[in-house]
Amino acid sequence: MDTITAEDFAALDGLEGWRVIDGMACAYFDTRDFAAGAALVAKIAGLADAADHHPDVDLRYRGVTVRVVTHSAGGLTAKDISLAREITAAAAASGVAADPERLTPRA
Repeated sequence: MDTITAEDFAALDGLEGWRVIDGMACAYFDTRDFAAGAALVAKIAGLADAADHHPDVDLRYRGVTVRVVTHSAGGLTAKDISLAREITAAAAASGVAADPERLTPRA
């Protein structure tokens, strides 16, 4: 599977709020409370299972951080683009937007 660069990823439509950090496509969704975050995580789980492509998801009191990468390809691929777009759409349908200012590299 072909990989894409961080620059190519950033230029794509439908990925507003996503950033490439440490080689992974990352987004933070400000859900404002834990229950809304848990509901978003459940939606992400359904999308990931349907795609057979599972992101790293970090649920906190006020938000959800999602990281996607195709480990078997050693980078970002079309699978990551598709899943990121689906996650963004699911979040938007729940009234939640990505907030790229809240992203930080992993420690």
